[in-house]
Amino acid sequence: MEKKEYPIAATFGVAAPANLTIQGFASPSLFTPDLDPNYEFRTDILSDVLAWIKMGEGEGLLLTGPTGSGKSSIICQVAARLNLPVQRVTAHGRLEIPELVGHYAAVNGNTEFQYGPLAIAMKEGQIFLLDELDLLDPANTGGLNGIAEGTPLVIPEKGGEIIRRHPDFRFVVTGNTKGTGDITGNYQGTMKQNISFMDRFWIVHVDYPERNDEIGILKSCVPHVPDGMHEKFVDTANEIRALFTNGSYETTVDVTMSSRTLIRWANMSVFYQGVAKKGKNPLLHALDRALLFRSNETSRQAIQGIVQRVFGF
Repeated sequence: MEKKEYPIAATFGVAAPANLTIQGFASPSLFTPDLDPNYEFRTDILSDVLAWIKMGEGEGLLLTGPTGSGKSSIICQVAARLNLPVQRVTAHGRLEIPELVGHYAAVNGNTEFQYGPLAIAMKEGQIFLLDELDLLDPANTGGLNGIAEGTPLVIPEKGGEIIRRHPDFRFVVTGNTKGTGDITGNYQGTMKQNISFMDRFWIVHVDYPERNDEIGILKSCVPHVPDGMHEKFVDTANEIRALFTNGSYETTVDVTMSSRTLIRWANMSVFYQGVAKKGKNPLLHALDRALLFRSNETSRQAIQGIVQRVFGF
C-alpha cells in the first residue's frame, strides 16, 4: 500500500508545528477502523501514542486506566486518521495463544491453515490491539514475551513456519489494573500478569478527561443538549466517579460513570423528554437505562441524589 505523510496538527485537530508529520497509508484497508468525526484528541495522550508509533518498533504499548476512559478509542481513532489497519481482539480467561496465531480448518473440503489476527498483523505490518489484557491467564502471556520485544513468531503447527515482524507491526494492550492485579474489588476476573512480560511495554495512563475537555467532547457528541446542561452532566459524572473510588466521600457506590456512559446518558435524556408528560423526570428515567438498572438500590438512590442536587430539581 502507498505510504503518505500526514501533518499532525491538521490530521488530529491539535496544536503542533505545521511541519510536524507522521506516516500512514494513502487509503484505508478492510481492517482500518471507522473514523469518528466527533472524536477529540487529548494532546498529552496523543503525543505518547504517536511517539510510540514512530519509535516503538520492537516494544509494545500498554494503555492503562479506568473503564470507559478511552484506552482503545485513542488507538482506533489514530489508526482511522492514518488509514492504519488494526487487528483487535478482546482477551478472556480462556484465551490461548494458538487462537491468536492460527489453526487448521476445513475449507471447501480441504484442510488449510488459517492465520490468526496476531500472525496477520505481524506479516502485513498492522497494529495488533489486545483489549483487557488483565483478564488473560498469565500463563498464556508468557507466549507473547517474544512478540512484545520484537522477536519472530514461530508456528509449530505449521511445520515451524517463522514470521518475522514487519517494520510497521505494532503491539498494543489495554487494561484496567496495569497488570498488577485488582486490589480495589472493582474489576472482578482480572489477574496479576508476569512482571517480565509487563517490562516489555511503554506505559501510558489514560484517565477520564479533564472537566473542560470532557465538556467539549460531550458538546461534540450530543450538541442538541440545552445550553448549560453539558456542564451539569459532566459535574454529575465526576461526583459519581469520586463516590465510586471513595476519594471524597465516606461511602461508595457499586457503579461508576465512564465517558461512554456519560454520552449515552445525555443522548437518552434528550430522547426520553416525552416521559415528562407522564410525570417522570427525563434525566432520572434515562439514567436508569444508561447506568443505574445494573446498580444496587442503595447506590441507585445515592446517585439519584447527586443528579437532583447538581441539576437543581
